[in-house]
Amino acid sequence: MEQTATLRTFGRYASLNILGMVGISCYILADTFFVARGAGATGLAALNIAIPAFNLLNGLGLMIGVGAATHFTVCRAQGDQQGADRAFTQAVYLGLAVGLVFLLLGVIAAAPLARLLGADAETFPLTRTYLRTLLSFSPFFVMNNVLLAFVRNDGAPGRAMRGMVVGSLSNIVFDYLFIFPLGMGMFGAALATGVSPIISILLLSGHLRGAGRGFHLRRSRFAPRALPGLCAPGLSSLIGELSSGVVLLLFNLILLHLTGNTGVAAYGIVANLALVAIAIYQGLSTGMQPLISHSSGMGDHAALRRLYRYGLTTALTIATALYVLVFFFADPIAASFNSAGDPVLHSYAVSGLRVYFLGFWCAGFNLTTAAFFSASSRAGMGFAISLVRGVAAVPPILLALAALFGVTGVWAAFPTVETVTAILTLVSVCHVFRLDKRA
Repeated sequence: MEQTATLRTFGRYASLNILGMVGISCYILADTFFVARGAGATGLAALNIAIPAFNLLNGLGLMIGVGAATHFTVCRAQGDQQGADRAFTQAVYLGLAVGLVFLLLGVIAAAPLARLLGADAETFPLTRTYLRTLLSFSPFFVMNNVLLAFVRNDGAPGRAMRGMVVGSLSNIVFDYLFIFPLGMGMFGAALATGVSPIISILLLSGHLRGAGRGFHLRRSRFAPRALPGLCAPGLSSLIGELSSGVVLLLFNLILLHLTGNTGVAAYGIVANLALVAIAIYQGLSTGMQPLISHSSGMGDHAALRRLYRYGLTTALTIATALYVLVFFFADPIAASFNSAGDPVLHSYAVSGLRVYFLGFWCAGFNLTTAAFFSASSRAGMGFAISLVRGVAAVPPILLALAALFGVTGVWAAFPTVETVTAILTLVSVCHVFRLDKRA
């Protein structure tokens, strides 16, 4: 691997992965736009209800891919080719197993899953259709995440980025074709999303044919005992995706109680744009990961501190750009997803965007720091940050603010959770860097 702690190398890995992850986030954003145009507020609400299941699937794929690829990078840095190949082989075994479980869940239990996620009589048929179709492609989603992580960590971030972007662009094209000219509705939206990882895998497979690749499938037994250690560096990625799913589920249920499906549809607009913002931070995190893992494997603390500074500066700059964009363009953004011109939906979405996106300064700090810890042999600390912001702090803060301030309190829950987490994260960062200086 090239010099890992230079600004040029950091910029290359981070920018390519940010572009790629933004492309991946367009899976859902394209669905949101075309479903809103083709199926109105009911379709938009149904899509938003179904997304937490995709968050869980995508999170498990990221956990396996990022976790195993981190082990692969450390093994390569230490000259352990056998360990590097073993990490890839076990990741493939586990990825296929997880994908098959979700495939069966979609085929057998799409209806009860739709009800569990909050679908009511109006949204149930569309939610069930979307879940059943999307989860049928589960093995491809998981294996795409595994291959992306290994190709990126094997010194080919450009190919990984192209795989993500091409897959996502195909999703947008198929969304339009399936929903409008072919009139396939929600089934077409899910089918378009399911095809996209297949196209990405086909593009990534070119790396597997290269003679210089650093990972190979080896004959070995599936080793369940090795999986916790293998996946540990990817736990923060899983919790990050789970947090999106948990937030979506809780927000959907509370908004359904406060405002009905109109509020859920408005949150669909806010949440799917927020997914793009989270994807930018995921791209930054996954771009940093191979550089941090390599420096950690070499024991280079100065390089680690430098990479962290680069990451944090980038994260805060991104947050500023995002908020300026959303604040000034909230009206046209909301209108583009409101095909029926519903004034209540528009009002909820505009206020939601402007309040919700206040949280991304602290979210950028939290996500970047969690990724840094996870990639530098401090997976427990990265997991703890992700757990607080994604699971532990959300229910009490959301319920309290919703009870006190209604819909405005729901929008304010995200920035409040991220602020509370940022305080704890700052304490952890000061503690770790103080220990590193003493070492």
